[in-house]
Amino acid sequence: MKFLRILLFPVSIIYSIVTSVRNYLFDIGVLKSYSFNIPIIAVGNLSVGGTGKTPQIEYLIRLLTPNYKIATLSRGYKRKSEGFVLADSSSNAEILGDEPFQIHQKFPNIHVAVDANRKNGIEQLLKLDDKPEVILLDDAFQHRKVKAGFYILLSSYDDLYYNDFILPTGNLRESRSGAKRAHVIIVTKCPKDISELAQEKIKQKINLNIPIFFSYIDYDDKVYSQNDFINVSEIKLKDKLLIAGIAKPEPFFAYLQVEKNVKLVYPDHHHFSEKDIEEIKNKANNKLIITTEKDYVRLKSWNLKSLYYLPIKSSFISKSDDFNQTILNYVGTSTRNR
Repeated sequence: MKFLRILLFPVSIIYSIVTSVRNYLFDIGVLKSYSFNIPIIAVGNLSVGGTGKTPQIEYLIRLLTPNYKIATLSRGYKRKSEGFVLADSSSNAEILGDEPFQIHQKFPNIHVAVDANRKNGIEQLLKLDDKPEVILLDDAFQHRKVKAGFYILLSSYDDLYYNDFILPTGNLRESRSGAKRAHVIIVTKCPKDISELAQEKIKQKINLNIPIFFSYIDYDDKVYSQNDFINVSEIKLKDKLLIAGIAKPEPFFAYLQVEKNVKLVYPDHHHFSEKDIEEIKNKANNKLIITTEKDYVRLKSWNLKSLYYLPIKSSFISKSDDFNQTILNYVGTSTRNR
């Protein structure tokens, strides 16, 4: 695979030119970006997948909901619906996509919408009687048709964008210079004990005059089913089947797995088929089944016995108050200026 990626280097050069020209045309106004009279925060990355966008969106929801009406808007990756869809009591993962449905279930008092056309999605949200006061755009860093008021760029600690190359030789969706559009950068999935020296070296390599924060994935100390929970310390001793269909499942397995456990790995955003469910049942053989929160919203409709999920959240290594105040200042100022 690595050799094939090297062979595709000329394709990467062409792709880099195309995306750079596109960004330049947006920068000079030849291609139009649309602004809206409402605070809009875009969370995204330069690379494909696995930087922790959903936990970061959930962090922002928890931060802002005490004082503002919030809506999230994403394209709803791999959903089976089309156009603008607003989540309601009849929604499921197939209609919304797994991540928006997860957010809808966890935060039923906010608007959760999907639309590949973010401009149309925002317009539809603003037509609601109970319209939002802040919109969070999920995975919209490259969606230049809408101009957000605030951009948060995520880059995973073990796959930092400045060490990467553009697709298909690397994993970048656009050139590294795209990071200049960010108002803050968060280095995600860091070790909890990352040193200040290591943080400083990363800041020097990023070399941008914007705030840079460091976060880690914080796992819950319990796993949950529809009606029950079990302490992680307890389930680590139990025989179980672990299932993950996410971009980078290694930390999930490392947190829960012991040597005798069986694990099944599926592609990110995988739609489980009857054949998959039969495989899961055979492998489980009446054991506990533990999966990720994102996979749980797609698996629970299959009525698997003893199915539990492990929640995660994004936590900052330090300076969380600084990050929170940066966001609150942007939203507060934008709201007052409307």
